[in-house]
Amino acid sequence: MNFSEIIHVAWEGIARNAVRSLLTMLGVIIGVAAVIVMISVSAGTEAAIADQINGLGANLVFVQGAFGPNRDQGVRLTYDDAMAIAELPDVAGMAVEMPATQNVKVGGTLLEDVSVLGTTPDFPSVREYEVDRGRFFNQAEVDRKIKVAVLGSKLAEELFGEEDPIGQKVTVGNLKLTVVGVMAERGVVGDVDYDTRLYTPISIVFQHFLPDRFARVMGDRVRLIYIQADSAEAIDDVILQTELLLSKRYDMPVEDLGVSISTQADIIQTQEATTEAFRSLLAWVAAVSLIVGGIGIMNIMLVSVTERTREIGIRQAVGASPEDIRWQFLAEALMLSLVGGVIGVMLGVGGSILFGKMGDMRTVIVPTSILLAFSSAAAVGVFFGFYPAHKAAQLDPIEALRHE
Repeated sequence: MNFSEIIHVAWEGIARNAVRSLLTMLGVIIGVAAVIVMISVSAGTEAAIADQINGLGANLVFVQGAFGPNRDQGVRLTYDDAMAIAELPDVAGMAVEMPATQNVKVGGTLLEDVSVLGTTPDFPSVREYEVDRGRFFNQAEVDRKIKVAVLGSKLAEELFGEEDPIGQKVTVGNLKLTVVGVMAERGVVGDVDYDTRLYTPISIVFQHFLPDRFARVMGDRVRLIYIQADSAEAIDDVILQTELLLSKRYDMPVEDLGVSISTQADIIQTQEATTEAFRSLLAWVAAVSLIVGGIGIMNIMLVSVTERTREIGIRQAVGASPEDIRWQFLAEALMLSLVGGVIGVMLGVGGSILFGKMGDMRTVIVPTSILLAFSSAAAVGVFFGFYPAHKAAQLDPIEALRHE
């Protein structure tokens, strides 16, 4: 038989028992759909994490010191350290953040537990966060501890409604601050809602919201310093210069500082390593589904060989060779897996899109996952279909014709 005849006969064999064929395909359908959905969820998770980290700003270096009472844990960075780092070559900007929580009041409107962020003037440029109205505070206001505030867009609306907040007073805790700006709308990045925060000079937070009795002696401590390099190529130089500066300031070798210095790429790589284990687990689940589907195909094909023994004998009697019989049944198994693969691909792509729109998790359809799933289905059909096809080809024509 030629190729077209093999396909025609194989299709007739499948169509003859359409319901049984569809049930046989279920394992392959579920396996293929699972591969596509699971990979899309994993890729979506990685993309979301990367977007959140990159949303912090561009070309960033994160410097984190020890923050506990035990100095042996490492150097505890101060605001003065951050200001010294800002003067290094290849540093385009530096921002330090110190969070606090306070009640905020304007007239008769009281908002409880508002996130107050003490920061520095480079915050908008380092974090790529634009001011919508007014301005951001400057270094002179930080140094002189001027009582000013910049509001997130949503916070400004909750406090002032349609009224222009620029120049007006807000009471933060027991402290009155003058509003000098309103930030552009940004939304939630990671777990932080930028639009509901109040931004004020870090010196105000140090003095009024996080008083430290050791600050006069040791300086105001900071947990994390954001450094923006001039370019991606300058990041390594900035890291080296920062290490050397801190080593000189604390008079100790770099390896003894206990300071963690990382980049966005480092954080993304760490997160990808975490999701890699999750992806591997999902891959095994999908693989098991495909194997179960393959076993189902082999089982049905063995039943089909038994049911059609007389048909096989007739085909052999009219000139079909054992190779023709083998190809006929192998084509049936392959067709079962490929049709199941096509249905699985459609369900997998559709399920990924639906899951992304209706669920909280982001999904990204990876084209290679479709190719992987479909080729896996074909491999399952060939592997599990070969034994039944070989068994059919080995039947004795005389015995096959006598079969009832």
